Amino acid sequence: MDATGPQTGSRAEADFYARLPVFDHFSQLTDPGLYMPVPDDWVLGLSDIVRSTSAIGAGRYKEVNTAAASVIAAVSNRLGTSEFPFVFGGDGASFALPASQSDLAREVLSAVAAWVRDSFDFELRIAVVPVSEIRAKGHDVRIARFAASPDVSYAMFSGGGLAYAEQRMKEGVFTIPPAQPGTLPDLTGLTCRFDEITPERGVILSLILLPDPKASTDAFNALVGQVLSLVDGQEAGRPLPEGGPALTTPFKGFGMEAKTVKKGGAGLGALAKLAGRRLISFLVFRFGLKVGGFDPARYRRQLVENTDFRKFDDGLRMTLDCTPALADRLEALLMEAQHKGTAQYGLHRQDAALMTCFVPSATRSDHIHFVDGAMGGYAMAARTLKPAG
Repeated sequence: MDATGPQTGSRAEADFYARLPVFDHFSQLTDPGLYMPVPDDWVLGLSDIVRSTSAIGAGRYKEVNTAAASVIAAVSNRLGTSEFPFVFGGDGASFALPASQSDLAREVLSAVAAWVRDSFDFELRIAVVPVSEIRAKGHDVRIARFAASPDVSYAMFSGGGLAYAEQRMKEGVFTIPPAQPGTLPDLTGLTCRFDEITPERGVILSLILLPDPKASTDAFNALVGQVLSLVDGQEAGRPLPEGGPALTTPFKGFGMEAKTVKKGGAGLGALAKLAGRRLISFLVFRFGLKVGGFDPARYRRQLVENTDFRKFDDGLRMTLDCTPALADRLEALLMEAQHKGTAQYGLHRQDAALMTCFVPSATRSDHIHFVDGAMGGYAMAARTLKPAG
C-alpha cells in the first residue's frame, strides 16, 4: 500500500481499512510508517456533547459516556461490523467512512443526536467533513490499527486533520441537524452493567497530550516515548482488575439501558425482556455459570484485554490506574515540556473509572469496551489543557 499519498478508486476505498497493517505494541504508535493516508473521497463523522462540563458537574458522566459510545454502536450496527476506524473521546466520538457511506454517516449521526436529545436532554453537536476539504486546508488524515488484543483492534489517527475537523465543527461548519423527535437508532449491544472501578494503585488518571503547533514532530514523539516509558511498570496499568470489574446489581442502571430499547406498541413487553436478560446475566456472572457457548470467565478475560484505555488521535490519550507519585512525575514531565514549547497537556485525577460496553454478541470475542474516568475523565482533562509557551 502506498504510504506517500491518498488512495483513490472504488476498490481501494472499500479495502483501505481492512488492508492496514496491524501493530500490537503500543510503544510503536509514533512510527509514521504505520499510518496510511485515508482516501481523499472519504469522510469524517464527528460528534461532541455541548456543555458536557455542566452535565459532569451534575454527576451525569455515565450518561455522557453512554451518549458518546452510542455513536459508535449505531454506526457499527448499520454497517454490520465494528471493523471501521473510530475513536471514543469520553464526551464525543469520531469515525471515518468511504464516500459511498457518507449518507449512512449523516443518517446515523442525525438519529443518534435525536436520541441523545430525547433521552438525556443533551445537545449532541454532529458533523460530516470530507477528507478532501481537510487536505485542502493543509492538514492530513492518516490512520493506523492497533491490536488491543488478538480479537479487537482500534484506529489511531495522525496528521492533524481530525483535530482540525473537530475545531471546524465547534465553529459551526459542516454541522448537520438532529432527526425528528422520537427517532431511535439501532443501539443493540450498548450496555452499562458494570460498577465503577476503584483503582488498585491509588488514582485513576485521565491524560491528554497534544503536540504544540510550533513543536517538531521528533520532539513531540520523544515526549510521548518518555510518557510511555514512565507508565510501563508496576506503578501504572490498565484501569481494570485482572478479573474484570464487578457487575452491578441486576437493576442498577436499568433506566439508562432501557432508553436503548425499541419499545414500539409493546413497551412493557420489551422492558420485561430487558429486565429478564439483565437478571439472567447477573446470575450467570455471579455464579460463573456456563450457558451454551458462553463462558463468563473467558468473557471477563477478553473484556480486560479488549478495553480501549489508551489511544492516539492526533495526540495521546490514556486512562490509567497509577500511584499518586507517578501521577506527580508525569505532571512534572509534562509541565517541563509545556515550558519548552513541545506540547499541550491535560490531567485529571479521580477516585474511580467507569466502563461503557458495546457487545453485539456475548458469545463472540470481539466485544468492545470503553473506559474513562468516573469524575469527568477525558472531558475534564481537556478543560485543563495547558497551552505551551
